[in-house]
Amino acid sequence: MEDDPRIEQLWIPDQLDASDAVDFLAAVEVGRKVRMQTWGTDDLAYSAQEKLLEVNSPYERQVILVARLGGEIVGAADIAFPLTDSLDLAEVTLDILPEIRGLGIGRQLLEAAEHYARGEGRSVIRVETNHPGATLDAFDGEQLEPGAGHGFVPLDNREVDFAQRAGYELQRIEQFSACALPLDTQLVADLLEEAGAASGTRYRLHHWTDRCPQEWLEPVAVLENLAGVDMEADLSPPVDVEFTVDGGVLRDAESAAINQGRRTVVTAVEHLGSGALVGLTTISVLAHRPDVVFQDDTLILEQHRGNKLGLLIKVTNMVRLTEQVPDARVIYTWNAPENRYLLTVNQQVGFSTAGVTGVWQKELPRLESRQS
Repeated sequence: MEDDPRIEQLWIPDQLDASDAVDFLAAVEVGRKVRMQTWGTDDLAYSAQEKLLEVNSPYERQVILVARLGGEIVGAADIAFPLTDSLDLAEVTLDILPEIRGLGIGRQLLEAAEHYARGEGRSVIRVETNHPGATLDAFDGEQLEPGAGHGFVPLDNREVDFAQRAGYELQRIEQFSACALPLDTQLVADLLEEAGAASGTRYRLHHWTDRCPQEWLEPVAVLENLAGVDMEADLSPPVDVEFTVDGGVLRDAESAAINQGRRTVVTAVEHLGSGALVGLTTISVLAHRPDVVFQDDTLILEQHRGNKLGLLIKVTNMVRLTEQVPDARVIYTWNAPENRYLLTVNQQVGFSTAGVTGVWQKELPRLESRQS
């Protein structure tokens, strides 16, 4: 067996049953085992089919580096390069088999990923650390707080120590929550009655799946752009405020999702007095894993808060999801800990905290330009 790991770029196969897909399948399995060890479930792990769709996304280019030990793949660094915004950024997802940790392989993989990203002209590297709720309950040890927002990660933690030693700074915390599906019938009735009493007859709901009706396309774009600067938005991931969404961008995103076999279930709310769209919520369904779904954007314009519109559209959309995707058994979402409005709505609906994700960032030294 080789004593030292070998770092190399992973070949991405055209299809999973091809003879050259063995290493790709092995790298995906590393990611699954890491998430099983972290969360006690593989709900958040990519299936091989979904990962193959992900690496062919039109919105980011992905490169995967792997570490081999004795010829076996024991670690992977997935590097995502956004193609439409944040063009100085590279997002690295680092996975090392639990039984291999402590040998320095993770550090070698991360350094290789940083070197690759720098060669692609990216100067900002972002990584994440994951912390299950069980490790945070009644935590009374030293805490590390982010540069912005609320929340913390345990200072005495292997992943936190790894990120700090690698030169990363904690930027923000995302609270990670889960809710079992379908919702209880009586709970739905009670919550809709409560929301209806607050909103009255001043609003009308609109629903669609996969494609937005043409009349609401530009109003939805307006809401999506506001989400980037709105602290009450429930976003996964947060919108980059430098990137402007318009109807054409939305249509392209819809087509990309449909072409990948993914589904999008949306409920929006119109203010009847003005005819304006003042809120929406979106749930995404993977092509090959319909039992696990994800709560994406939720946004209510500030001047219309206090009418329980967030509760109204979230509950309604989750009921619609169950009708259209009966296999869905759990829905996951991420929120900023300071977003008390939507965290309260989520708690009413039945979400419980599963843990937190620490988002870390590092700026690489700029390459010196050579003079001829």
